[in-house]
Amino acid sequence: MSMSDRGLPLIVDQHAVLEALPYLDVRNVLARMFRALGSDMAVQPEQTLTPFPQGAGDFITYLGVMADAKVFGAKLSPYIVTQAKPVITAWTALMSMETGQPLMWCDSGLLTVERTAGATALAVEQLASGTATHLAIIGSGAVGQAHLRHLAPVRPWESIRIFSPELASDTAKCAQLAALDHRVAICDGIQECVAAADVVALCTSSGTPVLHESMLDKPALITSISTNVASAHEVPPAWLAGMDVYCDYRDTTPSSAGEMKLAAEHHGWRAESIVGDLAELMCGKAAKPSYRKHAFFRSIGLGLEDVAIAYELFTYLNERARV
Repeated sequence: MSMSDRGLPLIVDQHAVLEALPYLDVRNVLARMFRALGSDMAVQPEQTLTPFPQGAGDFITYLGVMADAKVFGAKLSPYIVTQAKPVITAWTALMSMETGQPLMWCDSGLLTVERTAGATALAVEQLASGTATHLAIIGSGAVGQAHLRHLAPVRPWESIRIFSPELASDTAKCAQLAALDHRVAICDGIQECVAAADVVALCTSSGTPVLHESMLDKPALITSISTNVASAHEVPPAWLAGMDVYCDYRDTTPSSAGEMKLAAEHHGWRAESIVGDLAELMCGKAAKPSYRKHAFFRSIGLGLEDVAIAYELFTYLNERARV
């Protein structure tokens, strides 16, 4: 069945996404997307935060246009305040640049996790030293586990250490993590986890730094992701002035990433000092880290990533329907 002879838009729920995930080539999808962005064949506007009235929450809009695939779209991710745990969801609308018609609405929760880890893996592939052998992952939730899956094949790691406070009392999750890769070792503390690390992947929901002075005993690549906490930063903002700094997209990340905003406001750091972004790295336009000092990669999550992986999902479902 083709796009033209069936009812559109597709409505794809979380269960359908989960079934499709093993068949989506996340790494290559993102690699093509960033090369397109670096070649002016894609457009990435800034994400926007829209508050709900009377402090009821907000929603973030992630936008993107992919000219080669002839699609554009938006992911809407609300944060809804309740008397208990806040409600956080994400749905992506994929539309055609040729007809202006909607192609698909899909639940983006699982896709967001995969594209976040996939972008980190691309960054590690581009930025980690060729001799890197020790990987540390801080965080063991869904995002941490996705990072483990995506980072494990990037280098021939001799060790993969994981730390999260909850693991001390969760033997089932420890076993689950160990089953993902035979090199996994669960650590009792963060200092033990990052000792001698060549790459440190921060995969937490912390709004304040999880790394501190003297934790790292040699220059390393540190990667960090976003969370919903306002001005969240997993490394001290003062560190940025002494690091080789990279990001997913230099035109949008500095105005959203917490440590970059704080470093600019309080520590004299400037966005112009960013060495490169993923678009530039994928097109061979950015210098690699010197490793005379730490390298830092910060991602905020791009609408283009959401559009790219949604289009991959749409293509897969369309091809499967033809069989």
